[in-house]
Amino acid sequence: MLSSPEAEEDLAAAANRVRAAHVGDGVHLRGLIEFSNICRQNCFYCGLRRDNARVERYRLTPEEILRLAEKARGYGYRTVVLQGGEDPFFTVDVLAPILREIRALGLVVTLSIGERDEAEYLALREAGASRFLLRIETTDQELYRRLDPGMSWEARRNCLASLRRLGYEVGTGSLVGLPGQTMESLARDILFFQALDADMVGIGPFVPNGDTPLGGAAPGDIHLVRRMVSLIRLLLPEANIPATTAMETVERGARKLMLASGANVVMPNVTEGDYRRRYALYPGKSCVADTPEGCRSCLGEMLEGMGRFVARDAGFRRRGDGVEAAAPFLR
Repeated sequence: MLSSPEAEEDLAAAANRVRAAHVGDGVHLRGLIEFSNICRQNCFYCGLRRDNARVERYRLTPEEILRLAEKARGYGYRTVVLQGGEDPFFTVDVLAPILREIRALGLVVTLSIGERDEAEYLALREAGASRFLLRIETTDQELYRRLDPGMSWEARRNCLASLRRLGYEVGTGSLVGLPGQTMESLARDILFFQALDADMVGIGPFVPNGDTPLGGAAPGDIHLVRRMVSLIRLLLPEANIPATTAMETVERGARKLMLASGANVVMPNVTEGDYRRRYALYPGKSCVADTPEGCRSCLGEMLEGMGRFVARDAGFRRRGDGVEAAAPFLR
């Protein structure tokens, strides 16, 4: 089915029916705060990679992060996503007070800060983080070794297992269209998400960045991304599946298309000013020139036009009996 463009519309329609039955018509908006573009890793596909000297580096202060979280609450968001590179400055001692203050605002916190040891994950959980997003990027271990130098696929998988043991809602995902990626490896990605019983799965098309070793490669196919999203919804009917900014960057209107193909989450950027431009994962990033207020208004209008609405709850997964499915992964 992944290989078959002829199956795409039927898959999307089936996924949309399953989405409506299991998670409803509400779309969960999660305010994204890109708090640091400094990263110790050197992934070939990422514009924030350590060796990219063209990036204008920054890190927000705790006060700036909290101010953006307060604004996110003012826009009506129930969740904020603190996303950054693997910046060694942001230790548990730095992050924990920020998490406690954000929780005091009544917001749910998702972290997307890469690989930490289990003791750090536990301390961040105890400080108030409820969700953690750690994309596996690919389950093809040879491809992972080539594109993520100095990193370990096994370590990545073990981090996901630690997050599951500690009671986080666990998010993961993959890039579609990486050079050397096969259709079989994408199918294995989907089965990996199912074995993990992932609570959230973020799929994005590969967008080449000219400041990386993969700058000359072709971008990912948005239609293949759509088939991935639909199949993930069918295999993980209760999961939260975002329509990502990268999708909109590759093809205008793709976010709306994904919401009609099984997705139920959007993560509007609440980072302000020039920081939006400087968080340069890839070029041409959608909405980079918009204001957070403008993004919120635009999304509301789009959802209303689709017959959908902004969900008012915090968007925790409506879990069925999927816990048993995670057991083989954890072993």
